[in-house]
Amino acid sequence: MKLSEALILRADCQKRIEQLRQRLIRSARVQEGEQPPENPSALLAELETSLRELTDLIQRINKTNSLTNLREGVTISDALAQRDTLLLKRSIYDSLVSAAALNQNRYSQSEIKYFSTVNITELQAQVDRLSRECRELDTTIQAANWNTELMD
Repeated sequence: MKLSEALILRADCQKRIEQLRQRLIRSARVQEGEQPPENPSALLAELETSLRELTDLIQRINKTNSLTNLREGVTISDALAQRDTLLLKRSIYDSLVSAAALNQNRYSQSEIKYFSTVNITELQAQVDRLSRECRELDTTIQAANWNTELMD
């Protein structure tokens, strides 16, 4: 099985577990004399099976990511960490640009005038550069996911 297939299975498993959570909650209490919509014991058994499957998938994905090199000295895990921090940095810079570029309508001379304390043009260029780097890195990671066999 390819790493990309395992990632899809992991997402499906996580969705199934969340659905089981909701079904368990709906079946947790009933009025006296009523029956729950589903058997909580059967749902709990299905939850346990799904959680074991999820644990196995996560362990295998993590092992594969840690031992697979994208290029010399850079594993998939390293690239994922780099991508996450690039996305965070891009988000912060983008928020800063939005805050600094906020137009203030002044209706009279007596109202307080605000000035940007940062260079919006420069920051926007950095946001664009970070966006490009994230896309390129993500493309490299995705290619590796489709070409890498999942480890046991």
